[in-house]
Amino acid sequence: MGKYLKYLCIAIPFSIYFRFSGNDLSMFFAACVSIIPLAGLMGEATENLACHTGERVGGFLNATFGNATELLITVFALRAGLFDVVKASIAGSILGNILLVLGLSILVGGIKNGEQTFDRVHFNNQTSLLFLAIIALIIPAVFFQSEQQHHALVGFSLIIAIILLILYFAGLLFAMGRESSEICEMEISQWNRSKSIMFLALSTVLIAMESEFLVSGIESVTEALGWSQFFIGIIIIPIIGNAAEHFTAITVALKNKMNLSFEIAVGSSTQIAMLVTPILVLLSFAFGSPMTMIFNYHEIVVLALAILIAKFISSDGESNWLEGALLVAAYLIIAIAFFFL
Repeated sequence: MGKYLKYLCIAIPFSIYFRFSGNDLSMFFAACVSIIPLAGLMGEATENLACHTGERVGGFLNATFGNATELLITVFALRAGLFDVVKASIAGSILGNILLVLGLSILVGGIKNGEQTFDRVHFNNQTSLLFLAIIALIIPAVFFQSEQQHHALVGFSLIIAIILLILYFAGLLFAMGRESSEICEMEISQWNRSKSIMFLALSTVLIAMESEFLVSGIESVTEALGWSQFFIGIIIIPIIGNAAEHFTAITVALKNKMNLSFEIAVGSSTQIAMLVTPILVLLSFAFGSPMTMIFNYHEIVVLALAILIAKFISSDGESNWLEGALLVAAYLIIAIAFFFL
C-alpha cells in the first residue's frame, strides 16, 4: 500500500492544481500518472477482500472490479458524447490484453522458465466467448449500414448487450465450477475486511475524479500534440487503465504461474467484451444518447485477428517465449498503424 500512496500524494495534488488553473494539457498527463497507482491500490484491495468472502463472491468481485478503472474512464467519455473514444477504448483494451500483456507475460516467463503450461480447456472457453463478442460486433457493421436502419440498430444494440451480459455470467458460473479453492495465491498483504472495503471505496472515488480530469483534457491533447481521439482511445487509455493488471500478469508469469497470468490477460479481455461493453451500451440509453454496437472496420479487423491468435496459442495448453515475441510484435505493428491512421 505504501508504494501506491507515495506516488498518489504527489500526482493527485498536481492534477487538481492543473484542473483549477485551467491547464488541461498538464491535467491530462497528471491524471494519467495518478490513475496508474490508483488502479494498483484498487486491485490490491479487491484481492484482499476476495480472500475474506469465499470463492463465489470473490470471483464476482474480481470480475466486477478487474476493469473498474477503464469502466469509469469510459463512462465519463460516454457522458461527454465521445462515442468514438469509448469504442476505441473497448477495442484497445481487448487488443492490449491479448497481444501486449499476454505477449510480454509469455515472453518473460518463457525466457526465465522455458516452456510453460496452463489450463487449456478454461482458456479455450474464454476465447470462445471472445469469438461470440466479435460476432456481435461484425453483424451490425454488415447488416445496418444505411441511415434508414439507425432506429433498428439502436434496438438491436440493446438486445445484443443483454444477451452478452447473460452469456458472460453463464461463463463466469461455469468457470467458478472448475475453480480451485486457492484464492489467495498471490503474495499480497493481508488486510482485514473493513480495511479492504475502505481502500476499495477510496480508490474508486479517486479514480472517478481522475477519470473526469483525463476525459476533460482529451480535446487539449488532440489540439496540442496532434494525436487523434481515436489513437488516445485505442492505445493510451487502455494502457493507463490496465497498468496495474499488466504489471501483475508479467510478475506472476516470471513465477511460472501461467494460469493466473492467462486469467489476468485473457479473462480481462472477456470482461471488457462481455461485461463492460454491454454495461456502457445500457448506460448510454440511461443517459439519453444511445450508443450503438457499430465499430469501425479497422477495429473489427484487428480484434478478430487478435482473438484468432489467442485461440491458436491456447489450443495446446503450452507456451514459449517465441509465441510471446510474436504477440508483442503484432501489437506494435497495430499500434504504429493506428498512430498514422
